[in-house]
Order: sequence, then structure tokens, then C-alpha cells
Amino acid sequence: MNWISDLNAVTLALLGTIFTYFVTMCGASLVFFFKNVKKEILDMMLGFGAGVMIAASFWSLLAPAIDIAELNGNISWIPPLIGFLIGAGFLLIVDIFIPHIHADNEMRHKEGVKTNWQRSILLVLAITLHNIPEGLAVGVAFGAAKLGLEGATLYGAIALTIGIGLQNFPEGAAVSVPLRREGLSRRKSFWYGQLSGIVEPISGVIGALLVITMRQLLPYALAFAAGAMIYVVVEELIPESKSNKEAKIATIGAILGFAVMMTLDVALG
Repeated sequence: MNWISDLNAVTLALLGTIFTYFVTMCGASLVFFFKNVKKEILDMMLGFGAGVMIAASFWSLLAPAIDIAELNGNISWIPPLIGFLIGAGFLLIVDIFIPHIHADNEMRHKEGVKTNWQRSILLVLAITLHNIPEGLAVGVAFGAAKLGLEGATLYGAIALTIGIGLQNFPEGAAVSVPLRREGLSRRKSFWYGQLSGIVEPISGVIGALLVITMRQLLPYALAFAAGAMIYVVVEELIPESKSNKEAKIATIGAILGFAVMMTLDVALG
């Protein structure tokens, strides 16, 4: 681990988000082996991802934000609260204006401004919206760890990266599998699936740069990522995972995801 600790925050953020992007590619690659994946399996994976993101939002983002705000001489809960609300509000605004469609929605239920874009593009945009706060969270976590502040550790940032990577697998599949089911070729379905994860390295580097150049923004940035992630969970992951009649499968997946992320963060962080 010595070589990892010697790297700067931006490099760590880039490597971490390349890993999470790679896992998105792995999820999208399911189309090379299956034309269809049982809805119950996708629901379990989406529920798992939701559980991971909920746990990561507290242990990896909000808890360090509270500790750092207190160290900075602020009232401990005010910066995290402000950052959390701004993060959720930002995703709400983006969700309203950026045209997109979710995996289980028909074209007539597309969201955002009116557009004639194809379903494949709208589906990629939906998952891309998820990946912006996820990449940002990884970048901010590594930036916080390299500043050496109490409550933010390199192991904690690595745990967050692993957790985000785990929940990116179903997100890649959630794009590529429906497109393959609708008749797109395996290559095109895979291309669109992996394309949704490209934004993570970009947002990860931006997050790291922000916190190392503007240290006072750190608790706000951590909470911003948490608010954006919780918005994604409540607005999209949970409803999509519960759309099947076997809704308890998604619930079990969420519990398992939460337990795995909590264990990773507490054990490593």
C-alpha cells in the first residue's frame, strides 16, 4: 500500500474512477453472454446498488463531513446539511431538464425537455446522471484523505471506490441488456452500456481538484456527493428495482448491499 499512499489525490481519483468505469464495462458485457437477464436478477442487483449507495453516503461521505466541519471550527451539522441539500437539489434540476428515460420506462414516459433523441441515447443519459455523483464522491474522498484530515482516510476512500464499483455492475447491465432485448446488436448494446460510465473519471478528477485547492469546501463537497447519491437511490434505483411483482428480491438486495458497504467502510476506514 506504500506506493498508493505516495500518489497524489488527482492520480488516486483517476485510478479509482477508472476502476469503477471498468466495472460498468463488465456489467455491460453481459450482453455478449445473454440476450436477456431475468428481471428478478436485475432487481436484486439494482437493490444491492441502492444499499451500497445509502451506506456509502453516510459512512464515507456524511460522517467525515461532520468531523471535518467541526475541525474547521464550524457548527458540525450546518456545512453537511447545506452540502447535502445542494447536492440533491442539483440532481433534481438536472433530472428535470436533461432528457432521459429509465430502463423499464416506455418512450412516452421519457423525462426532461422534449427531444427526438433515440431511446438508446436517452437510456445512456439516465445512467450517466447516476455516475456523476458517484465519480465526484470517489474524487472528493481521495482528496480529503490526502489532506490528512481526521475522519477521512485513504482506506476509507478505497472502500468507497470498491463499493461504487460493485454497484456499477448492475448499472452497466441496466443499459446494455434492455437494448439487446430490443434488437440492438451485442456490440452496440455493450457500447452504449459502457458509455454511461465514462463520466466517472471526469467527475472524479474534478472532485479531487476542488477539495485540494479549496480546503474549506471539503465538508460541503462530501455532503454534496451524498445528497446527489441519495437522490439517485430514492428517485430511480429503488423504484426501478421495485417495478417487478417480486419486490422483496430488491429489498433483500438492498439490505445485502448496505451490509457489504458498511462492512467495507468500517473495516477499512
